[in-house]
Amino acid sequence: MLQKLNFKPGFNKQVTESGAESQWVDGDFVRFRYGLPEKIGGWSQLTSLNRTLPGAARAQHSFVSLEGEKYAAIGTSQGLFLYYNQQFYDITPLDTAITGATFDAASGSATVTVNKTSHGLEEGRYVTFSSVTVPTGSGYAITDFTENTFEITNVTVNAFDIIMPSNSAGTTSGTGSATIDPYVIVGPTFQTANFGWGTSYWGDSTWGTARTATSVVLDPGLWSLDNFGQILTATILNGKTFTWDAGAASPKGRRATVMANAPTKTRLTQVSDRDRHVFHFGTETTIGDTTTQDPMFIRFSNQEDFNTYTPTATNTAGTFRLDKGNVIVGAVSGKDYTLVLTDSSAYVIQFVGPPFTFSVRQVGTNCGLIGQNALSYSNGVVFWMSGEGGFFMYDGTVKAIPCLVEDFVFTTSGDNLGVNYSSSQLIYCEHNTLYNEINWFYPKANTTQINRCVNYNYGEDCWTTSSLSRSSYVDQGVFNNPYATDYDKTLTPNFPIQGISNLFGASIYYAQETGTDQVNSITGTTSINAYIQSGDYDITNSNNIADLRGDGEYIMSVKRFIPDFQVLTGNSKITLLINNYPSDTAASSPLGPFTVSSSTDKIDTRARGRLVALKIENDAIGETWRYGTMRLDAKPDGRR
Repeated sequence: MLQKLNFKPGFNKQVTESGAESQWVDGDFVRFRYGLPEKIGGWSQLTSLNRTLPGAARAQHSFVSLEGEKYAAIGTSQGLFLYYNQQFYDITPLDTAITGATFDAASGSATVTVNKTSHGLEEGRYVTFSSVTVPTGSGYAITDFTENTFEITNVTVNAFDIIMPSNSAGTTSGTGSATIDPYVIVGPTFQTANFGWGTSYWGDSTWGTARTATSVVLDPGLWSLDNFGQILTATILNGKTFTWDAGAASPKGRRATVMANAPTKTRLTQVSDRDRHVFHFGTETTIGDTTTQDPMFIRFSNQEDFNTYTPTATNTAGTFRLDKGNVIVGAVSGKDYTLVLTDSSAYVIQFVGPPFTFSVRQVGTNCGLIGQNALSYSNGVVFWMSGEGGFFMYDGTVKAIPCLVEDFVFTTSGDNLGVNYSSSQLIYCEHNTLYNEINWFYPKANTTQINRCVNYNYGEDCWTTSSLSRSSYVDQGVFNNPYATDYDKTLTPNFPIQGISNLFGASIYYAQETGTDQVNSITGTTSINAYIQSGDYDITNSNNIADLRGDGEYIMSVKRFIPDFQVLTGNSKITLLINNYPSDTAASSPLGPFTVSSSTDKIDTRARGRLVALKIENDAIGETWRYGTMRLDAKPDGRR
């Protein structure tokens, strides 16, 4: 007798597979729409020349100039870049200039040695040059130095090497001159434990001893990005704040510069959109004195003026300090408020006008944020992942979100791929408006880069997990599709550094939800192998559906099944996974897996077992599917 198999939307990983009858328990690269699972959309590499960026992208923000020009700012562990008109532009700020350098060059070699006593630069740092006099007889032009950025290698106390675009025409030593302009330091590519000399607790008598273990964790290089009208604001975690004006001129050759009169050491910044103040969170109590940084202290600018931060009787600049928690972790602008999350609590900052400017009120406890970018605002609600376990939302009230994949995400026992708490600052959250989804991309336990995703579909109120790895993500709006970055620590970037290595890896920039496959310049077009698997199904020896006596007691014989797909391009595979007991390892039925096309009407099987689960998958380029339902012809076949 044919029986229709119906399943609830979303994954349930909180129960065993045999306890999840009529539910889905696992999958990869799938989502739910109208209660039914489907393969997610593909992604395709952006930029006309297939450029890749140096380092791991840790922040992304899209905005529009007053002229209607569309920009995406991308902050990586190595620099700050713009995507504009299908091209990348390097707007990384420069650090303090180092004057008085000279050059050594060897005929027929592209390696040039830069001489500067006690230059203080580290291996792999990026530099450019200004005020250049070319080395004698080298044949180089001034622009070879001033219009290129170089990765420095073979670093010694008084010299380092660079790779020029071409070989030197002659040999020279200690000639020419230049000013070295280093790129600003963003921070480590990964979040790591701080080993080495001097790592210890206050008062430890063994201070100065080399360590093999530590509780000290170094934050990765992070950016917080926003826009004040057409002016991009960019803050390095525990560093300076920079601005870049989209209305000034072409982006080529124009770098972000330090925000004048602003604090010089801030955890993150946020623009208060409606009232036009710039917030500095976890910043200095005395502007310009980095030793006064307080991780719970907040300073905000004068209204409509991000260069004025000292409060007076005639402006709206001001300060206040939060009191619940140890550090401000993240913040996001809501409809008419800014939600600020510490490591333990939630606060709402709301503009009230003179004389107080802002009201600050605590709205939640035991709900702290796990990482700076692990929150997102969408459709009147802020969603976030908590370092104290679980997911939360704020819609006027802080609420815990029930989650049927919670153990899988937050614990590492059994088959769970729980989050690596020591790399929690890498977690990136963003909204996908196209499908009413909130995605959290996270590194699983014992890994130091993002390789998992947990997804909450608030329209369907269901959860999925996947291996989709994106180190930054921006929703569609400014652009027609979501844009995201994928980091590869072994990849050598091809923009914008001359003679660059793969020391810091590279980030590929993708347009998401386009086509059915992965398309990039490194691997070409490859399939996205999606699958979904159900919990176990069993039968009773009764024609009465309400009679559940003997549930799972009888072995079933499956003679055939009738597949039903709402969308099926190419082929899909269906596997009936059979076992006799929950503790057994399920195996495919003898004739499976079964290939299904749009013309398949039924599949004959020879399946026999007490429990059967359904798996749907694809594994070829150009394939996509949206499941409908399935009818199974199963009957009792004895007790053993």
